[in-house]
Amino acid sequence: MPTLAARMSRAKPSAIMAVAEKAKQLKAEGRDIVSFSIGVPNFLPGEHVYAAVRDALAKDSGQYGSNRGADALLDAFLHHLEGTGLGGYTRKNVAAGIGAKHVLYNLAEALLDPGDTIAFAVPYWTTYVDIAEIVDAKMRLMPCPASQNYKLTPAQLDAALPGVKVFLFNNPNNPTGMVYTKDEIAALADVLVKHPDVWIVCDDIYNRMVFDGIGYHNFVNARPELRERTIHVDSISKTYGMPGWRVGFIAAPEKVAQAFVTLNSNHITNVPEIVTAAAVAALAGPQDVPTQKCAEFQAKRDQVLAAMNAIPGVVCPRPQGAFYVFPDISCAFGKRHGERTIANDVDLCDALLEVKGVACVPGSAFGEPNALRISYTCPTAQLPEGLKRFREFFAELK
Repeated sequence: MPTLAARMSRAKPSAIMAVAEKAKQLKAEGRDIVSFSIGVPNFLPGEHVYAAVRDALAKDSGQYGSNRGADALLDAFLHHLEGTGLGGYTRKNVAAGIGAKHVLYNLAEALLDPGDTIAFAVPYWTTYVDIAEIVDAKMRLMPCPASQNYKLTPAQLDAALPGVKVFLFNNPNNPTGMVYTKDEIAALADVLVKHPDVWIVCDDIYNRMVFDGIGYHNFVNARPELRERTIHVDSISKTYGMPGWRVGFIAAPEKVAQAFVTLNSNHITNVPEIVTAAAVAALAGPQDVPTQKCAEFQAKRDQVLAAMNAIPGVVCPRPQGAFYVFPDISCAFGKRHGERTIANDVDLCDALLEVKGVACVPGSAFGEPNALRISYTCPTAQLPEGLKRFREFFAELK
């Protein structure tokens, strides 16, 4: 009997999607479920995006497109980059893929040989581990617990980088919602300058969802000499409410961008013409929808944070971006809810879903088993009810 490739023994389905599917199943059975699980923005783009799609449909060529991305798409992304403070790139430095997940996988293939080492902080987005394992890379994890606000320190980074091929950095962060300040970015950039053989991959897909006026900052602006080995990853999914449209980008040194284009030519050929029109309209058109949603998410963040701070024993560093809160709920371990013993984060999330109809993702999915992730993108009317049930659950622990 033929066998599957060895890499398939290392490939795992998404832990986040598993929770979302369980919540969906319970809802289909008639349960009243409030989902704090999957990280989708739960809003739609502006009407100008749909108008662009209708126009593109009327003019559809039905032909193959560029492996790098249509010129209009590349130019729209370059304009978007300038808006985040990252000017100085040209079309030769950028390329488009089928969502940020595909972009990250392409980069792993382009930068990592089997046995090479990739380093990233814990908590991490689950896909980082999944991709590293599929391409047979070694991982060097840098634990960043709640006691240090889930943030990487310069000393940690300096100690971890010898022998590392790729440093992967996520800011604003999923799952914690934490955002690095300008000074924190500058301090990490100073360390990166000391390690000239390390590629730097910055997962920046939440860069327009930053709260409290602290702004988005990056290594290239802090230390311009890092530009020659820094790759920025971006996407329309979160900022524009378009996760299903699947458009992601890189801005990178020319040889990395060209390697990415070569992989595209073998993997996807091109981003579809209709999807390209939607992405161009989102990036280059009115920005009122993402601006409004960012303000709404900040208000939701405040509600969730207030609820977490009102629960004795729960520790929750203040997130300043994305749409996640990542409380340390280890105070519940060893307690009971009715007949259930809460031994760990998975037990807690299972009980919370079964008893209260609230779906959260266990922190162990992100490498931090003392916590859980709350994605507060549910309909605004559902948020107070979900938080009420969450508080009730903790109050009922014995």
